[in-house]
Amino acid sequence: MVNDKLLHPESIAVIGASNNTMKPGGKLVKNLVDHPFRGKLYVVNPKSKEIQGIPAFSTVEDLPSVDLAILAIPAPFCLHAVEVLVAQKNTKAVIIISAGFGETSEEGKKLEQQIAQVANRFGACLIGPNCIGVMTPHHASVFTTPIPPLVPGGCDFISGSGATAVFIMESGIPKGIRFANVFSVGNSAQTGVEDVLAYLDETYKPGVSSRVKLLYIENIDNPDKLLFHASSLVRKGCKIAAIKAGSSSAGSRAASSHTGALTSSDAAVEALFRKAGIVRCYGREELTTVAGVFMCKELKGKNLAIITHAGGPGVMLTDALEDGGLHIPQIPDSPAKQSLKEKLFEGSSVENPIDFLATGTAEQLGDIVDACENDFDVDGMAVIFGSPGLFPIRDVYELLNEKMKSCRKPVYPILPSIINVKEDVSYFLSHGNVNFPDEVLLGRALTKVIHTPAPATSGSFMEGIDLKAIRAIIEQAKEGYQPPGIIHQLFDAAGIPRVKEIVVTSETEAVLSSLNIGFPVVMKVVGPVHKTDVGGVILNIRNVAQVRKEFHHLKEIKGAEGVMVAQMASGTELFLGAKYEQDFGHVVLCGLGGIYVEVLKDVASGLAPLSLEEAGSMLRQLKSYKILKGYRKQEGVNIPQFAEIIVRLSNLLRHATEIKEIDINPLLGNETEILAVDARVRVGKSSNEYS
Repeated sequence: MVNDKLLHPESIAVIGASNNTMKPGGKLVKNLVDHPFRGKLYVVNPKSKEIQGIPAFSTVEDLPSVDLAILAIPAPFCLHAVEVLVAQKNTKAVIIISAGFGETSEEGKKLEQQIAQVANRFGACLIGPNCIGVMTPHHASVFTTPIPPLVPGGCDFISGSGATAVFIMESGIPKGIRFANVFSVGNSAQTGVEDVLAYLDETYKPGVSSRVKLLYIENIDNPDKLLFHASSLVRKGCKIAAIKAGSSSAGSRAASSHTGALTSSDAAVEALFRKAGIVRCYGREELTTVAGVFMCKELKGKNLAIITHAGGPGVMLTDALEDGGLHIPQIPDSPAKQSLKEKLFEGSSVENPIDFLATGTAEQLGDIVDACENDFDVDGMAVIFGSPGLFPIRDVYELLNEKMKSCRKPVYPILPSIINVKEDVSYFLSHGNVNFPDEVLLGRALTKVIHTPAPATSGSFMEGIDLKAIRAIIEQAKEGYQPPGIIHQLFDAAGIPRVKEIVVTSETEAVLSSLNIGFPVVMKVVGPVHKTDVGGVILNIRNVAQVRKEFHHLKEIKGAEGVMVAQMASGTELFLGAKYEQDFGHVVLCGLGGIYVEVLKDVASGLAPLSLEEAGSMLRQLKSYKILKGYRKQEGVNIPQFAEIIVRLSNLLRHATEIKEIDINPLLGNETEILAVDARVRVGKSSNEYS
């Protein structure tokens, strides 16, 4: 419920203001005065007549009408203060920095909920409690530092943690990251990260609003809202990077299938971010480095030139970029290359990295940048230039500043000498530039940005999916793991290709089924969860005598309910599965089967419903993608069909939300066809069934 009074108040009241600037209420007033709020500033303190030169009111009741109120008083007194402010003082925005609410106890949680209810009743925006506040170009309503220059061209930053917001700003400011608005939402009693993002989306004005959004998220309360507004902003030309904390394996649930073991809240977050076009980061240095990439011109290809006067950083950057799938192409021989080489000192290299030695000059750097901009087949440039402290280098940074503004291609400055030439780096940043002091962090950030897909289109609906049949099958299915017959019906209704399978309970049925399917066949025990572990899978059965023998062997396995006779397929083992995650919906996983899923856990995740483009992106994301395509004369698999099967499963799940877990392992694929060989499906129909 963000509103204009939060961002552009004409009057602000600090409740709990203090003359002691070591206290939150004192530092709040000081920040508002030092980063001058131009409107009317009121303070409330029952024990002082004046706070930092401002006449003080004794109680909230004594205040005049006020747009924004900031509470720095003990938690038990906040409810009454908010009631007076929103009901009597026409206050439409309230920031509560006080702690002692839901983060400490159930009673505190109830108190913050009561405050939110009051704010909602009177149409007021509530930020917090337990936050550091809000900063906009109009006011710095926080009790912390640093307070960066707040400019429209900076980034919007939303954080679920106040302390982390401070640390992220401290990471970003030395890199030249500029900020437009900073929101610390704390406990998010009314307004969370998703709500602020929604406001930024709904009020977005091209050319006016910030085009870079940074998020630090501890809880995703409304995944659909986050997905909708993040996708909308990215489609409008914005760039979004986010950290989602608290998604470790400790949050995953035990499960009996590969899908259940691999799928966690973290997989759901990964799938959500990819679907929304959000660049996912895992730490503040990575987040602020990605923000710096966003603030440079957009890289529209994968070929980069590295321009350096120091060999080591150039090699490390080359490794980081190549490891991430970007290219450092060799510069082919040409008149332009020869001309450039003649302008450089002897011993310089014009290959790539382009090394113009420690003695290189600003003029030579300009010649190299111009050649990369106009003559060489590269899409961007990374310029490494530090200083051993022997001679002035201001002219180099002046030239680099000019080139960053005039070049069509992006130029990424790596200025590592933040101590030796601290003033020169500050001069460079003061012109609105960013700096990447660590070349490896830049390399990793660039690869993350370029590999993050655009927001997904709506899911593709494939022909040959019988929705009525799917619903009828699900409605009749019992809870729990489904028998093979139900699984076969579901796959046939969804158009998921599968091997021929027949469940039998007698030796005669086994023989007739094997003759019907055709040798060779596979025989599997029906009943035990992990068939292979109990010797319940027999491959390559080629005659009736073997069928008779193996039928009796499988029937004797503990827990056996029957025997399945199946078509013997061949090809590369593939894996496909999905698990229902509360609030997120179905998370779909895919990859190679066998050891790739069991040991290496090389899987990609997506959030249903999926489009063909998303499915293709998931497959390309796999480390084993080269094997899928075919590698070293080894036959690959039909990748378009694999993507289609992923989408068909997505459609099945969209219309059968009662399926809580599905595991197709393996599918067997070759260049002509892919067939599901074995599958497990668990249905949960009770309202509290999420895992």
